[in-house]
Amino acid sequence: MKKKNPAAFDRVILIVIDGCGVGELPDADVYGDRGSNTLGNVAKALQSKTGKALSLPNMEKWGLGNLTSIPGVAKLPAGRGQGACGKAKELSKGKDTTSGHWEMAGLVVKKPFVTFPQGFPQDIVDRWVRENSLPGVLGNKAASGTTIIEELGLAHIESGKPILYTSADSVWQVAAHEEFFGLEKLIKICKSARKIGDELQLGRVIARPFIGDPRKGIPFKRTYHRKDLAQLPPQDTFLNLLQNAKVETLGIGKISSIYADQGIDHNIDTEGNTDGLKVLLESMDSHKKGLVFCNLIDTDMLFGHRRDALGYAGALEEFDRALPALQSKMSERDLLMISSDHGNDPTYPGTDHTREFIPILAYSPAFKKPAPIDLGVRESFGDIGATAVEALTGRSHGMLNLSGQSFLSELI
Repeated sequence: MKKKNPAAFDRVILIVIDGCGVGELPDADVYGDRGSNTLGNVAKALQSKTGKALSLPNMEKWGLGNLTSIPGVAKLPAGRGQGACGKAKELSKGKDTTSGHWEMAGLVVKKPFVTFPQGFPQDIVDRWVRENSLPGVLGNKAASGTTIIEELGLAHIESGKPILYTSADSVWQVAAHEEFFGLEKLIKICKSARKIGDELQLGRVIARPFIGDPRKGIPFKRTYHRKDLAQLPPQDTFLNLLQNAKVETLGIGKISSIYADQGIDHNIDTEGNTDGLKVLLESMDSHKKGLVFCNLIDTDMLFGHRRDALGYAGALEEFDRALPALQSKMSERDLLMISSDHGNDPTYPGTDHTREFIPILAYSPAFKKPAPIDLGVRESFGDIGATAVEALTGRSHGMLNLSGQSFLSELI
């Protein structure tokens, strides 16, 4: 007699819409983010600038409008929609990609990653230059990635010096031209910087390649060949727990790099949201079991940091249009969750992330309760990872030093 699988689901699809917050957290003022609300303010900006309402009919059915006021997205009572909805607080000290994703996997960052708002110490930069036989660096300051490329791109091409910059996040970012400097060389010097970053307790080193030549009328443009080199997680996460339980984990987008390749069996790099959604749909045909963990970066990289509310709205609508195709590939043994890692309100001053609640939307054909099911306010991003573990293994995580309480019993 075949042994019954104790798990509620064979597959969990977890999608992170990067930088998609649903309103300020109670401690937002500590981070200078009082009044931030990525989804709500994007919808208001779209309506104000174009007269059009944000159209997200599929996520609306799952209760997105129940999480915060979003012009164009209605609030639904139970019995009038599908799926489940809630929002989660961040326990970690920070508001960046690493802390958000790590906490989603149960690891709370209790001590903020170090930042260098005035640039990196000169002796550290000099050491990096010597180790990589560089002619020097340009920049070494906090800056917008697109702005600093426009400012120093030509000087970089002419001098061969990479552009070094940081932000309000714990990042050592290096921009270099793919043709004049070389992508392979850029990755190599960033791996060297990662070793220095480990000593400094720096969250990420990011290679930021770009192309173009304004001298020929071709504007500079960043490419999707970026490479994130994260600090090694200090302990196992829910991802490692799944691996230990022989549950396959697939990353799509920058997932593997965020966890320093820990806990992810395979990863497929992507070139933006359109490509990411295409890869996700293909992976749903080829990966029928395990965790499929996808990051969609454009909302953050292209539109949040560049303060492009209309572009952000367009990316949200593109994603919403893709949901029916995703749902069509699901059975009652599949659970789909949609969330984020932090806010990035494009209407807010500056170019930094914003300290916000993140949305939690969930759907499965197996749901039988009146929907949208109200998941309430979750105390940690880790509730998402804990739910994935219970859904795929049939048991609670059993690791008391990881944050997160499963909400699986509230779904089924």
